Amino acid sequence: MANLQKRGMVAILIGSTAFENLARNQAKVCGAADSPLIVIPHPLAGIGLDEVRARADLAIPKLVEELRKHVQ
Repeated sequence: MANLQKRGMVAILIGSTAFENLARNQAKVCGAADSPLIVIPHPLAGIGLDEVRARADLAIPKLVEELRKHVQ
């Protein structure tokens, strides 16, 4: 993610609640502490397609919002 940002690309991480702290710590260690992180409910594996879609429905507006911050 940090490498993409250094190249001028927008990088947005989407992760579940169980991995939020890990994602933030890894971003910090990699020099990308200010990277946007969209957190969705855990788990994602082992759930039905309707539940996956519900999580996507939560993430997509946040993703669009973050992208708009970076697009001129």
